[in-house]
Amino acid sequence: MLHVLRAAWPLFLGMAFLMLGNGLQGTLLGVRADIEGFATVVSGVVMSGFYAGLLAGAVLAPRLIGRVGHVRVFAAFAAVASAAVLLHAIVVEPILWTAMRLVSGFSFAALFIVAESWLNSETRNDARGRVLGVYMIVSSGGMAFGQILLNVADPADFVPFTVVSVLVSLAVVPMLLSTGPTPKLAPAGPPDLRQLYRSSPLGVVGVVTSGVVVGSVLGMGAVFARQSGLATADVASFMFAVLAAAMMVQFPLGYLADRFDRRVVIIAAVAVSGAAGVGAALVGGGAGLALVVVAAAIGFPLYSISVAHTNDYLGADAMVAAAGGLTLLNGVGAALGPFAVSLVMSGVGPLGFALFLGAVELALAVFGFYRTFRRPTVPADVRGPTVLIPRASPVATALAQEAALAQIEAEAALLAEEMATDGATTDRAQTRP
Repeated sequence: MLHVLRAAWPLFLGMAFLMLGNGLQGTLLGVRADIEGFATVVSGVVMSGFYAGLLAGAVLAPRLIGRVGHVRVFAAFAAVASAAVLLHAIVVEPILWTAMRLVSGFSFAALFIVAESWLNSETRNDARGRVLGVYMIVSSGGMAFGQILLNVADPADFVPFTVVSVLVSLAVVPMLLSTGPTPKLAPAGPPDLRQLYRSSPLGVVGVVTSGVVVGSVLGMGAVFARQSGLATADVASFMFAVLAAAMMVQFPLGYLADRFDRRVVIIAAVAVSGAAGVGAALVGGGAGLALVVVAAAIGFPLYSISVAHTNDYLGADAMVAAAGGLTLLNGVGAALGPFAVSLVMSGVGPLGFALFLGAVELALAVFGFYRTFRRPTVPADVRGPTVLIPRASPVATALAQEAALAQIEAEAALLAEEMATDGATTDRAQTRP
């Protein structure tokens, strides 16, 4: 483990810079769009552009990496992402912003895939879960602390955009100075989404729902906070609270999902968060904002639990292959989320944000309750572990699948060893005079 962390520190440092920039960029653009007087639906379209680009990048970037190599792709798209951020400040116009969000999303998808495939190639099977945990902390922590950087300067100024550009540019330095070998990216075939749904309807719907919630929160959370009357510093604090809560709630939910029926954990989690969202819309004010944090935070670990639930119904040879399909479905949800929530906010006001989150999560709770009558639960001794996934990229999801497989294989080997030991003890007892 320590050997891997020592070897991979340039990757973790580069990802920390990248996620700081990514975290600041989304919130900054939401606040700036409100300052510039963009209509709520227009802001939703602009912010959806990033996730549409992220989805396209997840599908197309691996092919580009296979043709020109990891190093060139990482350097090229870091430069593109850095330039795209600055163009937002130079030309404040919704159509250009939407185009640049698409470009940024595609660029970040390529950067994530390069970094994660690099991490995958340097990690042994028995250490994947622990290394992925460190990566999740770096990734989620960078996103959270990126919110605090919103206080560096006035969002109406050029300076915050420059800060994002500098952070993205700095992410290249430790990666390109790494002496480790460049990884190989295995080509993936087209996913069979129908078969994936047949294997685990609740897992697939949970993955899509998680994408909708996370895309809505990261895309329109800052717009909601601004329209609720929060000052810039308070917007940063609100978004930090959401991301910090999301990071903290992942571990207890993952623990519960490994010890109880995952369907019950999913239903209970989204029922609580859905009730919090609807309650926030009814209460309003400071209490409403606190409830929104609860409603939003639970959508983040929902992806990891839904992936684990899907794995429970897949064979070992199908788990890694399913990563691309799960990523695609999550990306579709994330691309739709900001636009969908902006429509609700346009109709009922800022609290439509909380109402939308609550309705989506309660709908998943109802669907999950229905599914409990359609299929028996998977026995605890057959279920694999829940491996926390920092973000929905195909390599991160595949890395989590491989970590789960490695843990299953290790537990199977330990069980076989214990059975062999018990058998040998029984044989010796039977041969005694």
